[in-house]
Amino acid sequence: MRQWTSLEEVLDFAIGEEEKAAAFYDELSARATGSDRKAIFAAFANEERAHKARLLEVKRGGAALAPQKRVADLKIGDYLVKVEPSPEMDYPNALRVAMAKERAAFQLYSDLAAQMGRRELREVFQGLAQEEAQHKLRFESEYDQEILKEN
Repeated sequence: MRQWTSLEEVLDFAIGEEEKAAAFYDELSARATGSDRKAIFAAFANEERAHKARLLEVKRGGAALAPQKRVADLKIGDYLVKVEPSPEMDYPNALRVAMAKERAAFQLYSDLAAQMGRRELREVFQGLAQEEAQHKLRFESEYDQEILKEN
C-alpha cells in the first residue's frame, strides 16, 4: 500500500475514490434498463456521495462516525470471474463489477483504519469499511436473487 505523508493526503485520496465510485454508479444508472435497476445504481451513487461528505467533515475537523457491527459476507463476488467495466455491460456483469469495486473499497478503508493512530479516525475508516461491506452484501444479494436463482 502507498505510504501516506499526512492525514490530509489520506483523506483527499479517499474523497477522490468516493467521487469515482459515485460517477461509476451514476453511469451504471444512466445505462441500466428498467426503473428498478436504475434506482438501485442511483441509490448507490448517493451513498458514495454521502461517504464523500463524511470524509469532508472529517477533513474539517469533525470525526463523528460510530463504529458499526461487522457485515455478513456472502462471498458470491469473491468467486466470480473478474469482469472489466464496459459501456456494453449487461446487468449481471454490472453487478459483478460493483461487487469487486465494493470489495476493494472495503479493503482500502480497512487498511487505512489500520494505519490511523488516533482512535476517532480509525473508527471513521472502520465505519466506512463496514458501509462498503454492506454495499457488497446488497449487490451479492441482488445477484443471488436476480441472476443465480434464474439459472
